[in-house]
Amino acid sequence: MLTDYELQALLLSLKISSVAVLCSLPFGIACAWLLARRNFWGKSLLDGMIHLPLVLPPVVIGYLLLISMGRQGVIGKWLYDWFGFSFSFSWRGAALAVAVVSFPLMVRSIRLALEGVDKKLEQAARTLGASPLRVFMTITLPLTIPGILTGTILAFARALGEFGATITFVSNIPGQTQTIPLAMYSFIETPSAESEAARLCVVAIVIALSSLFASEWLTRIARKRLEVM
Repeated sequence: MLTDYELQALLLSLKISSVAVLCSLPFGIACAWLLARRNFWGKSLLDGMIHLPLVLPPVVIGYLLLISMGRQGVIGKWLYDWFGFSFSFSWRGAALAVAVVSFPLMVRSIRLALEGVDKKLEQAARTLGASPLRVFMTITLPLTIPGILTGTILAFARALGEFGATITFVSNIPGQTQTIPLAMYSFIETPSAESEAARLCVVAIVIALSSLFASEWLTRIARKRLEVM
């Protein structure tokens, strides 16, 4: 059974990952649509920037967030001076960090789904007088639902496991920024706390596997419904 300390880390991890995924989903769909359906100058650069967190060390991402979105950062200082809003040392900063790291997985899954949509269906709808927005909302988006579900759940699972960017950007503060990986790190550094670290390890594995199973299950259901339609 989890202690209050461990339960706090678990609930905070779920909160941070959920907020990160939900807030980044509209941007993920927009970026995936741009990459899948539009050709423009700088497309390769945008693609590279979106997928950069996949290859950069998480600590580098955390450092870049610190100097840009921290209270004394280029953008963070402006946000704090004008709106009194700060990402530093708060769960909001942790959500931003995990959102950046998990964003490429979301975009990639949605982009692959968009590229699999038959463009002839969209063209037929346009010839019948449907506006581009209506075509997207009634044809493209429903057909992309399996990819959106997959990308969302994979991003959520990746967000739960993020460590380097989070601890670099917002530190390891119990009740504020201490997610499951950070709590495990604290237990590993604490003598005679192996059992606590092992419990959180099991919890992390169970959540990750459950997310993958849920992704597969929801994707199958969505595809079956689309076939019926």
